[in-house]
Amino acid sequence: MAARQAALVASLVAGAPTPPGFDPVPVDVARRALLRKRAGDVARHWPLLAAGLGADWPGTFADWAAGRPTNGSLRDGWDLARELRDRGTLPPLGAEELVAREAATRYDGRRAPRPRRLPAVARAGGAVAVQLAGRVRLLRPATG
Repeated sequence: MAARQAALVASLVAGAPTPPGFDPVPVDVARRALLRKRAGDVARHWPLLAAGLGADWPGTFADWAAGRPTNGSLRDGWDLARELRDRGTLPPLGAEELVAREAATRYDGRRAPRPRRLPAVARAGGAVAVQLAGRVRLLRPATG
């Protein structure tokens, strides 16, 4: 029973195939509903990223998250923003939000984010932010 439950959960949240004995249609409906809920949670932590993508936000997030288990809303948004930056598709508002986060917080993609203690500079999409004495300033807005 535990193995079947684990297989169902993996199918719902991590992109695993539908386990034998389950009707794929309701499982797919539940998977899509969970992705929409997850996108809403991430948008609450990354409002500028979501606003910058506008109507493309739900689809962009769902395409990115479909085969990935969640690392929490903050980290999911961070990982998505970095991937969009690397592909050159990060919107200006998302770039500004990303540089502000990266100037204030250290995040290596594996462990939980931690506040920076030393001064830091972050850049993405033309945006530049600096953190000094715990305060973040956007020095240059993103280019669009």
